[in-house]
Amino acid sequence: MNDKTSKGAALITGASSGIGAVYADRLAKRGYDLILAARDEVRLNALTARLRAETGVTVDVIKADLTVRDDVRRLEARLRDDASVALLINNAGAALFEPFAVAAADGLDDLIQLNVTAVTRLANAAAAGFTQRGRGKIVNIGSIVGLMPQFKSTVYGATKAYVLYLSESLNDELAGSGVTVQAVLPGATRTEIWDRSGRGIENVPEEILMHVDELVDAALAGLDQGELVTIPSLPDAADWDAVAAARANLQPNLSRPHPAARYGVRVSEPA
Repeated sequence: MNDKTSKGAALITGASSGIGAVYADRLAKRGYDLILAARDEVRLNALTARLRAETGVTVDVIKADLTVRDDVRRLEARLRDDASVALLINNAGAALFEPFAVAAADGLDDLIQLNVTAVTRLANAAAAGFTQRGRGKIVNIGSIVGLMPQFKSTVYGATKAYVLYLSESLNDELAGSGVTVQAVLPGATRTEIWDRSGRGIENVPEEILMHVDELVDAALAGLDQGELVTIPSLPDAADWDAVAAARANLQPNLSRPHPAARYGVRVSEPA
């Protein structure tokens, strides 16, 4: 049971299974009321019944398909207008691992709608509502695939790279507003995403698969510690700090008045 200390409500997308369902369990036990959104209403209702019985929190269920614009708008309105909402877990997403050249364009469009457009719109609504209220947390679930083009998951990886950029830039923009942002970058995690993507979890090496409970517990620990980017599998956080420092070192040289000397371009005289 939670201590019933009021922490407000957490809106969780993709809450019927996997990462979203574990977030629901953990946040209910921390004392958050819940707003659970997903397509599978049967699973949502079963999860809701269990969490109400075990924790006593208030749980609202919203059946929503985040590839449908009107469903996204319903959640946007809740984030903007419901003053009780203090946390967004922007978790709903899908994967696609087939080669880009043979992938169906409509399937790619649906993937971008879910992993990019819906994530963006919900983060935008949360930022609007939270900044007005002077408090709140936005958690965007990305993937380590967004860091590794060599994994050859062209569009899925690109959508997750977008989530990281969105989170880092939004964190800078919201500094001092009372709103914090976290990007969580899971590695291979034991969820249904593998079977839904067509790859099948049996084709993923056991030695790289993290249990979803451990993933969410680590992500929440990173949130508690104030991490902007949480990579649960990464043994040494200094490795990510080095990546961030290397990017910062590039900044002064990324936009200059003339091309680098190695290109042999003649310098133009000012007009």
